[in-house]
Amino acid sequence: MANIKAVIGSFAAVLVVAAVMAVVGTVYTYHHKPPPPSSSDDPTSIKSLCGQTDYSQLCMRTVGDHVNSSTAAAAQPKALIRAAFEAAVVSVADAHRLIDNVSAGAADEFNRNAFADCKSLLEFATEELQAAIAESDDVARKADDIKTWLSAVLTYQETCVDGITQPELQDAMRKGGMETASQATSNAIAFVDVLSPLLDSFNLTSSGRRSLSAEEGKHPSWLSQRDRKLVAAQSRGELRPNVVVAQDGSGDFRSINQALKAMPENYAGRYVIYVKAGVYKEYVMVTKDMNRVFMYGDGPRKTIVTGSKNFVDGVGTMNTATFAVVGQGFIAKSMGFSNTAGPQKHQAVALRVQSDMAAFFNCRMDGYQDTLYVHAHRQFYRNCVISGTVDFIFGDSAAVLQNCLIIVRRGMDGQQNTVTAHGRKEARSTTGLVIQNCRIVPDKRLFPDRLRIPSFLGRPWKAYSRTVVMESTVGDLIRPEGWMPWDGDLYLDTLYYAEYGNRGPGAGTSGRVKWRGFHVIDKPTAQRFTVNSFIQGNQWIPYAGIRFLGGLKF
Repeated sequence: MANIKAVIGSFAAVLVVAAVMAVVGTVYTYHHKPPPPSSSDDPTSIKSLCGQTDYSQLCMRTVGDHVNSSTAAAAQPKALIRAAFEAAVVSVADAHRLIDNVSAGAADEFNRNAFADCKSLLEFATEELQAAIAESDDVARKADDIKTWLSAVLTYQETCVDGITQPELQDAMRKGGMETASQATSNAIAFVDVLSPLLDSFNLTSSGRRSLSAEEGKHPSWLSQRDRKLVAAQSRGELRPNVVVAQDGSGDFRSINQALKAMPENYAGRYVIYVKAGVYKEYVMVTKDMNRVFMYGDGPRKTIVTGSKNFVDGVGTMNTATFAVVGQGFIAKSMGFSNTAGPQKHQAVALRVQSDMAAFFNCRMDGYQDTLYVHAHRQFYRNCVISGTVDFIFGDSAAVLQNCLIIVRRGMDGQQNTVTAHGRKEARSTTGLVIQNCRIVPDKRLFPDRLRIPSFLGRPWKAYSRTVVMESTVGDLIRPEGWMPWDGDLYLDTLYYAEYGNRGPGAGTSGRVKWRGFHVIDKPTAQRFTVNSFIQGNQWIPYAGIRFLGGLKF
C-alpha cells in the first residue's frame, strides 16, 4: 500500500468534470454553504448516493456536509470518495480517543490488555484508511485493494470490541464510538462500489502507477530482477536464503525471532528465511514493518513452531497465537504451527494471519479451538493440513483454502465440532471463507464416535458470516443439516452459506438447514468465489511460486 499520489493531466481533469456534470449531476454548488438536497434533486446527487449506502443519515451528516461545505471540493466522484474515506478516519479517531476514558473502568489485567490491543487495532485501521485516501485518485483500478483495506478496518473495529469481556465497557465502546466508525467505513465501501465504475468507464486512472497484473506468462514490470530470479529459483527448487535458522547452531541464528529481528529496515525484495528441522518453542510475530518475508522449512512435521497460550489462562484470543503474521505479502512453505493447550483451554490459536496477500503452501496448523485465525485481508492456503474442534478455522478475512486436508478432532465430552466460524459483520465487507477441493475428515480418535458426536461445516460468528464449501469431499461425520446456529435464530437470515459440487457421504444437501441465508449455488455463482475472482489471486499468487487453481476444478 504505497503512499503515492497519482497525477492526472489537465485533459483528464476536464473530462472528469464533464463526465460527472452529465452523469452525477449537481453534487456541489458554488455557494459557500448550499441548502440540503431536496427530494427533487438529480437521482445521482449526494442525497441519492447516500441513499445507496446502508447508513444514509450518517452519510448525509458526514460526507454530504463535508462536500457541500468545502470550497476546495471539485464536482467529481473522487472528491466524494475521498470525503467518505475522511469521514471514516474521523470516526475511528473519535473511537480511539474514547478508549482512555472507557478503559479507566477496566477491573482486571485481562481487560486492561484488551484496551491496549484495541488501541493498536485502531492504529492499524487508521493506517489502512490513510492508504485508501492515498489511492483515491486511482480508485477505479485499485477498487479491489481499497475495498480489502476498508474491510480490514471493519475487522479491526470488531476485534477491538470483541476483546473486552466486561459487558458495560464493551457496550460503552460499541455505542460510544465503534458503531459509528463501523457505519462510516461501510459507507466508504458503498461509495467505492457506486462511483468507481463511473471513473472506470472513462478510463480516468493514472498511467504512472505500477500494475499488479501481468500478461499471461510474463512477470509484471514492477517485479524486481532479484524477485524474478527468486520466483525462478523457487520453481526449480533452488533457494538461497538470506539467513538460516537452526537449533543445533549450524545456521546464522538459533531462533526464528532472531532471524526476523536481523531483517534490515526498509528491505527491498523478498527476505528469505530457511528454518531447519526442529521444534521451535517460541512465540513469533512478523510485524507490520516486515513485508514480503518468505519463510520455509524442511516439512510441516519436521520444522514446527509450537506454543500453548490460551484464553482460560488469561490471554486474549488474538494474543494466544503461536505464530502471528502482520507484514504484507508473507509466504510460508513446508512448516508446521501448533498450539498444544488442549480442548479444555478453549481459544488457543496456532496461527494468526493479518497479512494481505499472504500464502501458505504445504503447511500444517494443529490445535483444538480456534486453530487457524484468518484475521484480515486476502489469504491463500494450498496443500495444507488444518486440525481442530470448535470454530477451528475462523476470522474475517477473504481466504481461500484449496486442496487442503481439514481434520476434525475429538474435543471434550459433550462438545460439538464446527469447522468454521466466519466473522463478517457488515454486508459491504468483501470478506468470506472459501473451502475448495478440500477433504473434511475425522481424526483417528474421533472416527469411532464420528456419528455420535455432532460435527458441522460451520456456524455464524457475526451477522453477515460468509462461507462457501465447493468441489470438496465431505466425510460422513458432518451432520445432514450441515450447519449449526450460533444462538437460536440469530443471523440466520443475514448470513451467506453456500455449497457447490461437493462429493462424499456428508455432501448431500437434501437434509441441509432451511435458513434463508443458506444456498445450494450454481456454477456461475460458484465462479465468484474462486481464487481469481474472490481474492484476485492471479495478480499475486504466481509470484509466491505456488501452484494454484484460479477457477473451478470442474
